[in-house]
Amino acid sequence: MRLALSPLAALIAASALAAAVSTSSASDDGGQVLRPAEDFASIADVAARSKALFEEAGKVILHPRCVNCHVAGDSPLQGLEIRVHQPPVARGDGDIGLPGMRCGACHGVANVHIVGQSETLQSIPGHPEWRLAPVDMAWQGSTLGEICARIKDPDRNGGRSIAELVEHMAGDTLVGWGWNPGAGREPAPGSQDVFGKLLAAWAETGAACP
Repeated sequence: MRLALSPLAALIAASALAAAVSTSSASDDGGQVLRPAEDFASIADVAARSKALFEEAGKVILHPRCVNCHVAGDSPLQGLEIRVHQPPVARGDGDIGLPGMRCGACHGVANVHIVGQSETLQSIPGHPEWRLAPVDMAWQGSTLGEICARIKDPDRNGGRSIAELVEHMAGDTLVGWGWNPGAGREPAPGSQDVFGKLLAAWAETGAACP
């Protein structure tokens, strides 16, 4: 989809361009190979296999496409360098921005290709539910083991069971945006299908944390 920019979208595009927010296009797997769950079947110790499966899924969890929305503070992040969002915005109530500067003011229901911009800024991300992850689900600055414990905790993961958590991460379309981030952005490693199967196997082996 190719659209002319509204004045507000033009502002975010200009600010992002000045800060070199987006990176050049990379390989389809985000520069990393995401191994399938069956590659870990030979690990005889079930707990060790479970940890290894989560560590492989961690290639996605710790990728900037995910961390940039799972922030510890009030501002979203951008780029592979995990920089503060430009122009400056804040989380706000409901994780959708402050009044007058909602996420949806610039981020529409789908990625928008930018006409006439440089290679460093080729699109504005979009999704019908564009928002930050709840602060209880902050991954920024955390180890993979800490993230594992956090996402298993129903008091912090939206009340989800392990099965519901796996279903969310394997099928949610906003999660899936990480593999379809728009022109000029490196996608998360692998695919959502491979990621979901890694997490399903992790759950089946006891959901052990590294």
